Formats: sequence, structure tokens, C-alpha cells
Amino acid sequence: MKQEMTSTAFEIQGYNIVKNLGIVRGIIVRSRSIFGSIGAGLQTLVGGNITILTELCEKTRADAYTEMMVHAEVLGANAVIGLRYESTEIMNGVTEVICYGTAVVVEPKQA
Repeated sequence: MKQEMTSTAFEIQGYNIVKNLGIVRGIIVRSRSIFGSIGAGLQTLVGGNITILTELCEKTRADAYTEMMVHAEVLGANAVIGLRYESTEIMNGVTEVICYGTAVVVEPKQA
């Protein structure tokens, strides 16, 4: 499935939804390594963007998105609408990130 076939809206512009396949999700649980925690701690001394944690968050969200897309494709979807992310700290230094949406089958609108 192409990335442009996902949307936070509840439609894909130029397409009609012909079938709703239900909720799909990708869940990733990550922890910081001891080295990442030390590196992030050092970066906080300088201030600004904590790049070690930013990269961890970006990778975690991307992995959750990929898992959700695989789930949608297994169901036979060619699009996902209503895409959202949520995160929860499960324990100190361990975070769950979920990416979810509604898997649908869409067809191009006829002119």
C-alpha cells in the first residue's frame, strides 16, 4: 500500500470507500538503552533538541506505522483512514506506541 493512501481524515480525496474492513493497528514497545539514557542526559546539559530521543521516537512511530500497514494489507485494504498515534509509558523508560486507523477498500471516483 502506498503512503498516500493513508489519511488522518476519514476519506481519501478522489476515491470512494467501497468496503470498511475495520480497525487496524501496529503496536511497538520500546525502552531506552543505558547508553541512550546517558547520551540523552548529557544532551540535556547543553539544551535544545535531544536528538537521541528524537531519533528513538521517530523510529518507534515509523515501526508502529509499518506494523499497522501490514495488518491492513493482510485484511485486503488498499487504504487506511482516520490514522492516529497514541503513546503510553508502561514503566519508567518503557513506552508503548500504537498507530491505528480504519482499513478500507477504495476505488477512484468516476468523473
